[in-house]
Amino acid sequence: MDQGPDMDEERDEERGGLGRRERDVLALERRGFSGPGAKERAIREELGLAPVRYYQLLNALLDDPRALAHDPVTVNRLRRVREARRAER
Repeated sequence: MDQGPDMDEERDEERGGLGRRERDVLALERRGFSGPGAKERAIREELGLAPVRYYQLLNALLDDPRALAHDPVTVNRLRRVREARRAER
């Protein structure tokens, strides 16, 4: 019996994994963007989020151990960028 993607999503979250939206945010961060506005356009079109909300979710993800376990290279890179920006203030 096929339970569909919604059931798979619920099982991932119950096991302590990231939800689909969180995985999609990290996947978008792994990509490179060519010009100004390209990333914001992708955020709106692919995730259906306002850029402000996207960056709020992303910032919370950087402190989530599940995100680190899911994609350590991306999370550690973004943590370094965040810390460098904080040090500049």
